[in-house]
Amino acid sequence: MIYISTYLSPLGNILLAADDIGLTGLWFEGQKYFANTLPDKRIVQETKILTEAKKWLDIYFSGEDPTFTPPLHPSGSAFRQAVWQILLQIPYGQTITYGEIARRVAEMQQLSHMSAQAVGGAVGHNKVSIIIPCHRVVGANGSLIGYAGGIDKKIALLELEHADMSRLFIPGKGTAL
Repeated sequence: MIYISTYLSPLGNILLAADDIGLTGLWFEGQKYFANTLPDKRIVQETKILTEAKKWLDIYFSGEDPTFTPPLHPSGSAFRQAVWQILLQIPYGQTITYGEIARRVAEMQQLSHMSAQAVGGAVGHNKVSIIIPCHRVVGANGSLIGYAGGIDKKIALLELEHADMSRLFIPGKGTAL
C-alpha cells in the first residue's frame, strides 16, 4: 500500500509518498512528472516513514544539513538506481556535472564511456527530489539545467545550502548568478 501526505515547504507544497519500506516519492506540487508513479490506490495517512521524511525536510529547510536519511524506496531500472546512488553521495552545498556522474557510472559498470544525456534522463526522473539531491547536478559549463521542480526552485535549494553560485548560470540569460 502507498501512503501519502503533504508537506508545506517555504518553496510550496510537497507531496510525499511511501510504502512500508521507504519513501517512494517526493514532488513539488505541479512539477514535471508530478506524482506520475503513484498508483490509483493510495491512502492519505501519516506513517513513521512519512513523519521521518518531514523531520528531514524541517531540518533541511531550516538551513542545516540533516545528519540522517529517511528510508528510501524509489522504483526504477538498475541504471537509474545507480545514478540515484551517486546523487546521494553529492555533499550538501556542492554541485556535480552530468558528465562526472556519467564517468562514475561508466567506472562502476566497467564501461569505457557513458552518455551524459542518459544520466540526465535518470536524474530527471528522480522520484525523491531534494532528499536524493538532483538539484545539485549542473551542466558541464555550470549551467543550471534540468530540474523537474523548475529552475527557480533549483536556485533556491542551492542558495539554501550556501552553494558557490559564482560559476553557475541560467542558459539563455548569459549571466552568472
